[in-house]
Amino acid sequence: MSNPVYLALDVPQIEPAKALLSKVKAHIGGVKLGLEFFCAHGAHGVHEIAHMGLPIFLDLKFHDIPNTVAAAMQAIHVYEPAIVTVHASGGRAMMEDAKAAAAEGCKVVGVTMLTSLDTNDLAKTGIYGSEETQVMRLAELAHEAGLDGIVCSGHEVSRVKKAWKDGFFVVPGLRLPGSGTGDQKRVVTPRAARDAGASVLVIGRPISRAEDPEAAARAIEATL
Repeated sequence: MSNPVYLALDVPQIEPAKALLSKVKAHIGGVKLGLEFFCAHGAHGVHEIAHMGLPIFLDLKFHDIPNTVAAAMQAIHVYEPAIVTVHASGGRAMMEDAKAAAAEGCKVVGVTMLTSLDTNDLAKTGIYGSEETQVMRLAELAHEAGLDGIVCSGHEVSRVKKAWKDGFFVVPGLRLPGSGTGDQKRVVTPRAARDAGASVLVIGRPISRAEDPEAAARAIEATL
């Protein structure tokens, strides 16, 4: 894609969300709508943003029994999303059913390990080993299940790409040099993630909370 940046549009009200998108749409490639946005605005909100003319990434992270996830995937056909997420830890059968139920042309990607987690967090859930080991394990499972790709941090994407050469890799948790990390633990810059093999760069606060969102989006675009 010409511009890999997807703006994470987690804004509480519709009109400010549309106003922000209007300012930056010339400098991004799509819009990511997550749980906060979807729970607040539902179908109406998704359609309002879709009317702005950019591809929609529905980051809903489905994770349930295979039949339920397949039904949920069918239910969101109406939104015509370009990308949808499921949790890779839901297992191979769940991922297979999710992909089978997805609309034609929709990329289904498996969330491997949230960028807010590290090795210590994994251990507390009973999973031992490095972040990279866990990501590689789930990436292999997602590949076997027929998904289009995975979501992982910029720290792991290079190794995953070597093993899955035609995979589609979504990288969140991106920060600009010198900026705070907030609740993220495994962060890299947008340029570093792109160089490592990211297909899509999910960027939220560095744009949405900038004093001048348009200038911030333009500056990020210029580095790519």
